[in-house]
Amino acid sequence: MAKSQVTFNKIEKEKKRLKKREDKQKKKDARKAESKENPQGIQFAYVDYNGNLTDTPPDPSMKIKVEAESIEIGIPKKEIGDDEPTAKEGKVSFFDTSKGFGFILDSINQEKYFVHVSGLLQPIAENDRVTYELERGQKGMNAVRVKKI
Repeated sequence: MAKSQVTFNKIEKEKKRLKKREDKQKKKDARKAESKENPQGIQFAYVDYNGNLTDTPPDPSMKIKVEAESIEIGIPKKEIGDDEPTAKEGKVSFFDTSKGFGFILDSINQEKYFVHVSGLLQPIAENDRVTYELERGQKGMNAVRVKKI
């Protein structure tokens, strides 16, 4: 005689599956009954003038009128004459002409800035006094438009 293909484990899995289905149906029925008893409709959340979520509508007298022309899109261009001078002075602390890069030591704040041969206006060497401008590079600030004093 052949042994039955239905094992204890299969029977238990089927019982669990049926129980889950039954529980899910009970929860669904309970939610339906609750919604019929308490028809509240759609719940609203309001945003007040500070950007916080509230359950009460915001006061229209607190609304601030903003002119569309006053909104700036993008980064404003830096104008000459802003708080920093455009040309800085420093001293070349290291420059390798064969590799085409070096470093400039700022005379004011003693910071080192990377300089590449593509940012030179004149050839420079170590210990030269130079003027330069700063631009943001991939790894930090780079000296560009470098020339001897």
